Amino acid sequence: MGSSSDWGIMKGATEVLNSFGVEHEVKVLSAHRTPHELEEWVNGLREKGYTTVIAGAGGAAHLAGVVAAFTTLPVIGVPIKGQSLEGLDSLLSMVQMPSGIPVAVTAINGAKNAALLAIEIMAVFNSELKEKLDLFRKEQAEKVIASKLD
Repeated sequence: MGSSSDWGIMKGATEVLNSFGVEHEVKVLSAHRTPHELEEWVNGLREKGYTTVIAGAGGAAHLAGVVAAFTTLPVIGVPIKGQSLEGLDSLLSMVQMPSGIPVAVTAINGAKNAALLAIEIMAVFNSELKEKLDLFRKEQAEKVIASKLD
């Protein structure tokens, strides 16, 4: 995430990843304030066995795009609702990536869906994750079917 103030939203991704038993790392690195450290960290991800990056940021929200510029791993951006523009500024800066450097983007504050998308990507080649994801979807459907209105 681009700032420790994003943790309130981004911890949702950690919760989902933990519930699926997915190892992950949480970092605070800014595209603007720590660009050299960000580049160094991103450049080592593939060698460490990472398969996907979730990058959450508010405001100008260049974090996901900068990460995507440094790696060919899938990058999922989470625009964080900030003080101004209700997060629309973050959303637009992520979805308007130039051709050739893609970033998948969730809804504003969509960290949980970012984690689920990362799990779906990993489940393409991981049958254990696919089974967990199938069960998760089945349980979601059962909750909806079982819901009652008073």
